[in-house]
Amino acid sequence: MDKTTENPPSRATYEEKPIGCHRAYSSRIFDGIARSPNRSMLYPLGFRREEFEQKDLIGIASTWSQVTPCNMHIDGLAREAAAGAEEAGAKALIFNTITVSDGISMGTEGMKYSLVSREVIADSVETVAAAEGMDGLVAIGGCDKNMPGCLIALTRLNRPSIFVYGGSILPGCYHQQKIDIVSVFEAVGAQAKGDLSLEELAGIESHAIPGPGSCGGMYTANTMACAIEALGMSLPGSSTELAVSKEKRTGCRAAGAAVARLIESGIRPRDILTRKAFENAITVVMALGGSTNAVLHLLAIAHAAEIELSLDDFRRIGKRVPVLADLKPSGRFAVADWTEIGGLPPLLRRLLEKGLLHGDCVTVTGSTLAQNLDRIDDYPTDQEIILPFEKPIKPQGHIVILRGNLAPAGAVAKLTGKEGLRFTGSARVFDSEEGALEGILNGSVVPGNVIVIRYEGPKGGPGMREMLSPTSAVMGRGLGKDVALITDGRFSGGSHGFLVGHICPEAAVGGPLAIVQDGDRITIDAEKEEIRLELPEEEIERRRAAWTPPAPRYTKGVLAKYRALVGSAHLGAVTDGEGLLQEAR
Repeated sequence: MDKTTENPPSRATYEEKPIGCHRAYSSRIFDGIARSPNRSMLYPLGFRREEFEQKDLIGIASTWSQVTPCNMHIDGLAREAAAGAEEAGAKALIFNTITVSDGISMGTEGMKYSLVSREVIADSVETVAAAEGMDGLVAIGGCDKNMPGCLIALTRLNRPSIFVYGGSILPGCYHQQKIDIVSVFEAVGAQAKGDLSLEELAGIESHAIPGPGSCGGMYTANTMACAIEALGMSLPGSSTELAVSKEKRTGCRAAGAAVARLIESGIRPRDILTRKAFENAITVVMALGGSTNAVLHLLAIAHAAEIELSLDDFRRIGKRVPVLADLKPSGRFAVADWTEIGGLPPLLRRLLEKGLLHGDCVTVTGSTLAQNLDRIDDYPTDQEIILPFEKPIKPQGHIVILRGNLAPAGAVAKLTGKEGLRFTGSARVFDSEEGALEGILNGSVVPGNVIVIRYEGPKGGPGMREMLSPTSAVMGRGLGKDVALITDGRFSGGSHGFLVGHICPEAAVGGPLAIVQDGDRITIDAEKEEIRLELPEEEIERRRAAWTPPAPRYTKGVLAKYRALVGSAHLGAVTDGEGLLQEAR
């Protein structure tokens, strides 16, 4: 076969574009007398001589580890995917990348490594697949950051690929009540308030996580799984197959076989990841009341795909898509309940029939989104999880993009409607998440406060920690309707309340959040899409002139490298943006 290539794009020198996909990369490793040493390394891995010239090489990128329940079962799923690829006539190699547990590191200094891990995962998957000449990939992720990390890598590589979600966990149970990880975080606040005994807190703690799978509400992992299916990069229905289900194992095997078919058809990620596909993903995130982290991650994946996407796209789509899913954290139901009535595909069909999705987008099945949904049945008539368009939870999207003198480049608010649409209060300023949590738990945060947590952005943290501990403490102390919380950090998908994150520019680079003082009046107005510091411009300029940047908290290691390379959250907090490498030098 002719292995000539087009000139690759300047940003993506690793993406040589072969004519045809069969053995397009593995042949460079396997073919010819000069590659005899290369081949000799593969015999111990189970290769036979005749396979080198016949079979495509499919990499199975596994995020298995014992670090977190989200990923503890993925080694078995990876073997299923490898078996599916080999049954389809390819040769499979399993390799691993890292994961970190947000739930375990939450509220500690370790959480600064969470968003960093997205970049490490993307870089490592790209590195292995490109180095070993893999013709296609199945990537299996189960926790928040390894999902977008895998998608970024697949998009950079642009080789026939599928993403598989490790699946949602089953709910825990305590005193006949379904509970999950957010129940534990909120119980901490309730115990601090005196509403819960230490014995009850211990009982909730020890029953919340019953086994494998990602946190069971419409938190970041489940949000991203559904967004990736809407993008067309995973098999239909796979985003709501539970971690411990037979369907999940069968789906992984099917994914391995499907990549072999993608190689044959020549369909690659950038054929799928069009602007329309990203609009579909945003639509689904809005309809589900999904995590604000989806904004950060979809912007980063679009950057890898070289698709123009901005905060304004979330704003525009949010105005026409209602919140329809009564799922945790704001709603009543777990994803496992939703799975029982059909999961994501019936919702996609409803959105398509309302003209809210682009049905002509190609997917990893080789068919369009509309074709995939053609025979999908609707939900049972008596279900209460997905509401009708006529009676939505909120008539417009819950993710609201705010701008104003506190966030000139934008901020991301998560407002389901239950919190109200406007809040004015006096600032209670903290320069770290730990300080804010202490202030909430000891009672120094009072009704009417706007809690300000700054120097927690991508550069300031560094790492842009999630504020689940403070937001859960707010809810646990019963302040959910009485205070607002704003930050240049971000929020867990489990956070709820009157929340504004991703404030840009961040405080560490001199953004307006850096000059806020205790007692300043702050107004957040979702209807006007505005966040405003109620000070005269002259006073703002005086404070800005007097501000000096804090010294970096880390000067060596991965956090120092990340701080040097990372861009603004309103652009996805990517580390390979135009100009970032030059600025770092």
